[in-house]
Amino acid sequence: MAESLAEVVVESVRVHMLSSQHVVLLKETDRERYLPIWIGPWEANAIATRLQGVTPERPFTHDLFATALAELGVKLQRVIVSSLAEETFHATLELEQGGRTYAIDARPSDALALAVRTGVRIFASTDVLERAGVEPESKVDEKLEVFREFVNSLDVDLEEEHREGPGSEGLPPE
Repeated sequence: MAESLAEVVVESVRVHMLSSQHVVLLKETDRERYLPIWIGPWEANAIATRLQGVTPERPFTHDLFATALAELGVKLQRVIVSSLAEETFHATLELEQGGRTYAIDARPSDALALAVRTGVRIFASTDVLERAGVEPESKVDEKLEVFREFVNSLDVDLEEEHREGPGSEGLPPE
């Protein structure tokens, strides 16, 4: 049975203010679900600089690796965040050379840094997304929006209601 995958994109790289740890946020392309992965500062910098379009004066390790693969005729087909074991994410680089496909184990941070350099598609196992994915609390916003629409649909002048309501006798007009 083939592994079930969902396409994701690198949404951002952020720093957790309280702990100063770095996190890369992957977002599913077809729904509002995010996969946060804690990464090291060097990998965060490697991903963020590429996302910002910054080219370093000298190649980073990930640039060097991408160049070496290309020179050797190896094509990176895709990157997969493939599993989550004991709070540790695992990734796979799917490489192709001469008609043969290779699956190479990698840290997600390195795989993502390579993916943003080569422009390949990124996927995550749906099992990983089910276990570690985060959805914004849009249900609360939806409920509030329904309430707002209800209140806005009321045709009541609240100031007028208070002035003429019970107990308003003897109050001076405003």
